[in-house]
Amino acid sequence: MDLISLEGISRFYGEGETLVKALDEVDLKIEEGEIVALLGPSGSGKTTLLNVISALDVPTDGNYQFRGQKVPLGHVEKMTTFRRENVGYIFQFFNLISDLTAEENVLLVQQLSGLNDRERAKKMLSLVGLSGLENRFPAQMSGGQRQRVAIARALAKSPRIILGDELTGNLDSKTSRQVMEALIDIVRAESSTLIYVTHDEKLTKYATRVIKLDSGKIVSDESGELASTIGHAKDSARKLVKEVSKLGGSVSSTINRIKDSF
Repeated sequence: MDLISLEGISRFYGEGETLVKALDEVDLKIEEGEIVALLGPSGSGKTTLLNVISALDVPTDGNYQFRGQKVPLGHVEKMTTFRRENVGYIFQFFNLISDLTAEENVLLVQQLSGLNDRERAKKMLSLVGLSGLENRFPAQMSGGQRQRVAIARALAKSPRIILGDELTGNLDSKTSRQVMEALIDIVRAESSTLIYVTHDEKLTKYATRVIKLDSGKIVSDESGELASTIGHAKDSARKLVKEVSKLGGSVSSTINRIKDSF
């Protein structure tokens, strides 16, 4: 079953001569565990698409299903519940609460979703490399560290999908790389689905799938560099299993562990 299924999604603004087609009959299916980069120039529709997927925006036309169920677009309270239960959102400008510590910022999102799991909050901060910094306030942290808190916060409630809108757009290239690597590590560790918007083609190397938009339409949909890397790794592992198998039953437990990993 597809995690996300969009059929004929359009989002228009204005009318007549001022009509803007932010999305124009977009069809898109995304499976669980994919890491998808939405790429395109300013005004291409990528952020609008992300907002529709997150139920922050209501399309003018089309059908949106999440895990086979129709998303309650147009019903404000139901859309809010949908986001709380399913979506973790990472913003470009962090949006941390300045008078709360890193850990408290993460816990707050849990509490808004009816959770209170301090151990998971600490685990998420540790996975993004912030172990020992849980009690620091945002003003005491670098831009990269604050964005890592934002990543931990988005994942703390165990959402089915993580969405990022230009999440490294406010960072230098070195910090962007570090933040993306931390995000990909934690997404793969959690077996989460990630969709992120970027205008920087260098950041598509972290994706298993790259979707390019222009003028509100999908103009290409291709496998990303990460998909090829994962594929090569799995092929190498399978070859290793075959070679080890030739050594006999004394290493059967090792073989089984390798098989279980893939």
